[in-house]
Amino acid sequence: DIASQHLQQLGYNILERNYRYQRAEIDLIVQKEGVVVAVEVKTRASSAFGAPKDFLKTNQIERLIKAMGHYVETNDVDLEIRFDIISIVGNQKDYEVEHIENAFYHF
Repeated sequence: DIASQHLQQLGYNILERNYRYQRAEIDLIVQKEGVVVAVEVKTRASSAFGAPKDFLKTNQIERLIKAMGHYVETNDVDLEIRFDIISIVGNQKDYEVEHIENAFYHF
C-alpha cells in the first residue's frame, strides 16, 4: 500500500497489483503518460543487512521480464516498458521510500 500511494502521488495510475504469470509475480504494474512500468517492491524492517533493492536476484529479474512480456502481449500494450524498484525500509508508521527508475533493462 505504501508503494501504491507513493506512485499515485507521483501521478502514476495503478493498472495491476500482484500480477502473476507462471512462477513470477509483478508487485505493481503502473502507467504514467506513455510508459508502462513493472514495479518490484522490496521491504525490510531495517537496512542492517543491506538495502532491500540489493535482494533482487538475477533469476527473479528474468522471471519478472518474462511475466511483463506476457502482460504486454496479453493486453496488447504498445507503449514504452520500464522496470522500477521501490525500496521501503521501516514499519507502517516510520519508513523511508526509495524509488529507483530503470532499475534494470529488459532484453
